[in-house]
Amino acid sequence: MSHPSSKQEKNMTMLDRSDERVTHSDNLSGALKAFIGRIRSGDLGMLPVALGLIIISTVFSILNPVFLAPGNLVNLLFDSATVGFLALGVVCVLLLGEIDLSIGSMSGLASALFGVLWVNMGWSIGMAVLAALIFGAAVGAVYAWLFNRMGMPSFVATLAGLLALLGLQLYVLGTTGSINLPYDSIVVQFGQIMVMPDWFSYLVALLPGVVMLIVGANMRSRRIAASLSAEPLSTLLLRAGVLTAGLVFAAYYLNLGRGVPWIFGLFVVVTMLLNYALKRTKWGRSVFAVGGNREAARRSGINVKAIYVSCFMLCSTFATLGGILAASRLASASQQAGTGDVNLNAIAAAVIGGTSLFGGRGSAWSALLGVIVIQSISNGLTLLNLSSSLRYMITGGVLAIAVIVDSLARRSRVSHGRA
Repeated sequence: MSHPSSKQEKNMTMLDRSDERVTHSDNLSGALKAFIGRIRSGDLGMLPVALGLIIISTVFSILNPVFLAPGNLVNLLFDSATVGFLALGVVCVLLLGEIDLSIGSMSGLASALFGVLWVNMGWSIGMAVLAALIFGAAVGAVYAWLFNRMGMPSFVATLAGLLALLGLQLYVLGTTGSINLPYDSIVVQFGQIMVMPDWFSYLVALLPGVVMLIVGANMRSRRIAASLSAEPLSTLLLRAGVLTAGLVFAAYYLNLGRGVPWIFGLFVVVTMLLNYALKRTKWGRSVFAVGGNREAARRSGINVKAIYVSCFMLCSTFATLGGILAASRLASASQQAGTGDVNLNAIAAAVIGGTSLFGGRGSAWSALLGVIVIQSISNGLTLLNLSSSLRYMITGGVLAIAVIVDSLARRSRVSHGRA
């Protein structure tokens, strides 16, 4: 009777274990165990944000039922979009472990440039927007040059930029201090009134679930073909179904009011594009690599300086776009644009949404979820007629909690990795 060699026995054992992993993962209980394992290892994902939104919505709806009224939620989405673009830019630099403190001033200057070029100098809307965006990208390039060539910390470079851009904003606006945008223009209508048709909002609500199914099924088939563990089909269908049901209900509920704002739809589309670039492209993988370990990324052949240039330029460009949309939302460009809590809200949104301050972890979706949390707090406190001082304190407390959660999760991941 022949016996298999030790090498054959080892290969058979490895195949058995591989089959065991596939079988184990091919059910909902296995997926649930894997989810719990990720949480224990410190990979919390969007869980803290989801729990925070539930708590915030519950508390404010009890204190004032108007909070969850369709009309109020529509206004909340209008306001979220402008700050959301600034938060997207913050995500780009935070992934590198850096910071940009000038995004508020950049947005204020962008609104001033747009107003002066369009209203005072008679430029077309497209040319005024393009000129402002080019200037914003140039500011980001200057920050990257100071960081790469001069070795200036991003904190100091952008803090100096904050003051310089604020001064330039005051200079551009001149003695009048503000510029009113034509109320009947497409720009102001887009920022204040325009909403999607009901049928289109439902169509948009169906698309993410369909995309999730197609992408998930393709990835699942490739992993199975490679004899790797794959997500159970039942889990994929459940995730897509829950997402679709939630988005369709959200569209239905918002349509009971004014409808889904186009400006928020633009924000979601840009978020999806940035998330794809970060997760599915060579550039995105390089960003995470540099944020995780700069020296290791350099040794692996990544152009680290180019990554810093691209992220700082994206940050300032997004801040510029947010400033232009803020001007359209307010129908004016003034000296107060970009001041106050704009910086706080944008940075807090990115961190609260799950982007790590230590670099190397986060996503574009964190900006979207985080800004909804921030605007929900602001909106709820406004409905309760509470003072701005209390709003600042509560927002600061939420930001502190988010940083603590991020630090604890990072410590847990390090401990789990050593184990």
